[in-house]
Amino acid sequence: MNLEQLLTRGRDHGIYSAAAWSVGTERGELSGGVIGTRSWDGPALTRSDLFDLASVTKPIAGLAAMALLEQGRLTLDSTLGELVPFFRGSDKADLTARDLMLHTSGVPGQVPLYRDHPTRESMLDALRDLPLRRKPGEAVEYSSQGMIMLGMMAEAAGEATLDDLVSTFVTEPAGMTDTMYRPSDADRVRCVATENCAWRGRVVVGEVHDENAVVLGGVAAHAGLFGTVDDLARLGRALLANLTERVLLSPVTLSVMIENQTGPEARGLTWQGRDRTGSPAGDLVGPATFGHTGFTGTSLFVDPALGRYFVLLTNRVHPSRDGVGIQAVRRAFHNVAVGSG
Repeated sequence: MNLEQLLTRGRDHGIYSAAAWSVGTERGELSGGVIGTRSWDGPALTRSDLFDLASVTKPIAGLAAMALLEQGRLTLDSTLGELVPFFRGSDKADLTARDLMLHTSGVPGQVPLYRDHPTRESMLDALRDLPLRRKPGEAVEYSSQGMIMLGMMAEAAGEATLDDLVSTFVTEPAGMTDTMYRPSDADRVRCVATENCAWRGRVVVGEVHDENAVVLGGVAAHAGLFGTVDDLARLGRALLANLTERVLLSPVTLSVMIENQTGPEARGLTWQGRDRTGSPAGDLVGPATFGHTGFTGTSLFVDPALGRYFVLLTNRVHPSRDGVGIQAVRRAFHNVAVGSG
């Protein structure tokens, strides 16, 4: 079974209406394409269509933060209270950039703050007052809330908005001309549908799926970016090249960023590593593999040993987030992509 057949089977099983993929090396694409439609009753997918990248936003924002580190604007030990006065006097004032990037901050994850806090101001107040679940450094707990705070630290250190920082330090140098926060009306016509959202009362198209990100205005470090399969492939190639030469960061900085610093749970600085069992990157990639998944059904992984990048973009939350089939599809996708190479 090839990748097109595998992903077509996933659509036939109702896991998503659309899928786009690219697998390649630093030199170019080895396999790529699209299948399906932008929504179940929509037009055929093309390679220029925009997917909600969801948490693939996290390491992209992380790359911008590490670029600021290289400029001396922050360090991994810089604290939230030091850079963002709003958090001074709270139990989060002493959290470091490292804590937040490794998801070891103790800030609870996956908290639906939007339900009771419909404005940016009230949500940030709730974020400041959200009690830590444990002491920093005790354990890994995946936390989008922590990444929101990291984005605020980056904005303060860089004296610019997060979307401008991502553009300056990541998308522009990587040649990612089709990756953006808050797609314009003109760009929304090529956005892939996500959930039929009860909170919004409609199928979401061209607006970030993550509800907390919606309340924050659509620009955040945990979610909000939209991009095409070709742009994510460009990032994959840039990261492969950056292992040996400066593209986005110095190779030394990138090596620190992707190193597993949390043991079996395999976390780098905003990157996922390869889990020993059940990795979304499958069974055949090497132990140095790094990348990230997104809740909407997206992922980017890079295997330095193989010299390969793997991009898979789907809308597995369309029309509902309740499906579970994407986990098996992701693993099979990477296994086929490696095994056929």
